[in-house]
Amino acid sequence: MDRIPITTEYIRLDGLLKFAGLAQTGGHAKEIIMEGRVKVNGAVRLQRGAKVYPGDVVEYDETAITVEVSGHDD
Repeated sequence: MDRIPITTEYIRLDGLLKFAGLAQTGGHAKEIIMEGRVKVNGAVRLQRGAKVYPGDVVEYDETAITVEVSGHDD
């Protein structure tokens, strides 16, 4: 399972798919989300703006990623 670090409280689902390289564009991310091909914590999510938080697991096709807090200096 891949880990995707974020430096914010949450990331939008469509942005996460792009950031993780699972979608080539925002339009592609919207398409796969609306088709019901993306799960967050085991449940299909159809909202491209759904908030994904550290600890959440996102699945698309055969890929699963875990969102985590990035280690950064304040």
